[in-house]
Amino acid sequence: MHIEFSPSRRSTVGAEWELGLVDRRSGELSSVAERILEAVRPDGQAEHPKIKQELLLNTIEIITGVCDTIAEIKADLNDSLDVVHRVADPLGVEMFSAGTHPFSNWYQQKVTDKERYAKLIDRTQWWGRQMLIYGVHIHVGIDHRDKVLPILDALLNYAPHLQALSASSPYWGAEDTGYASNRALMFQQLPTAGLPFQFRKWAELESYVEDMFTTGVIDHFSEIRWDIRPSPKLGTIEMRVCDGLPTLEEVGAIAALTQCLVDDFSERLDDGEILPSLPPWHVQENKWRAARYGTDAIVILDAAGHERLVTDDIVDLLDRLEPVARRLDCVAELRDVETILRYGPSYQRQRAVAERHKGSLKAVMASLVAEMRDGIARD
Repeated sequence: MHIEFSPSRRSTVGAEWELGLVDRRSGELSSVAERILEAVRPDGQAEHPKIKQELLLNTIEIITGVCDTIAEIKADLNDSLDVVHRVADPLGVEMFSAGTHPFSNWYQQKVTDKERYAKLIDRTQWWGRQMLIYGVHIHVGIDHRDKVLPILDALLNYAPHLQALSASSPYWGAEDTGYASNRALMFQQLPTAGLPFQFRKWAELESYVEDMFTTGVIDHFSEIRWDIRPSPKLGTIEMRVCDGLPTLEEVGAIAALTQCLVDDFSERLDDGEILPSLPPWHVQENKWRAARYGTDAIVILDAAGHERLVTDDIVDLLDRLEPVARRLDCVAELRDVETILRYGPSYQRQRAVAERHKGSLKAVMASLVAEMRDGIARD
């Protein structure tokens, strides 16, 4: 099977942000996506170009166009948020983004009436019906196909960093799971989800995809749901590691970090460098540690087994990437990663709210809604 990769302008960037819809009074999920999508649909068009349908009727997704800077990403997403708020506010509906809803039950949620969603649920059954999860996906343009797999492998070294910074799913079904990102380990239960294989040649990827088609595992390339994957038609690498992020500031920070990493790797490949990669067993262990411990995770840095606290490594990484950020005009957005470190990722903020309110997860939900509107509280 031949898979054509359509190169993009180097390090162009796009984002996809999954948003949950909740009742303003109760904080419970509200299955009103179809009503909102119909209301925002421009006349004469089948759908809004940047506000999209998702698996569950309690969810919408907002996407950007192809952008050059993270400032453009944030402005694009903010415009779509304003459109949705104008429709949702009169309905008494709020938006939030986190890896999971703190207390709504998965079995009460309605699935969007589309053939591809019905097929997914029919095949995956109990696990598929439990996919009450939300994420953020960042696309970064790659200017040559031969760069895709080396950059993907190198990004796996930093997947735990991105997962720890974005972790926002400590609760599931009104219980504290003990994990920073319960979503990370739930999502990988789906077929073809989880960590990508570390192919060395494009032909190996093509052979894998052919096998998946031949054996009926997938009908479309997009059904490969890896944490990081190529997007051949768009000419990008898609970073799908992250939990849903509650604030536009955090989306910008994670997008900037992703864009800088990819651009740095692309530059190093142009200079003839061989990019570092980790053995698959270290990649797998790092994913579990980041999901369990978040920013308290001790991550494995290299094949020799050297380890380090992930936040210490992030601080040094930000300094190293600053020249890249200057080149990409995203210095301020990259430094917003420090805001996440200062105030804690969402999983920490959620637990702090619960502690202040005697375990109330309704208070946690209210804080997520407030952060969506107003950003991280600087208390």
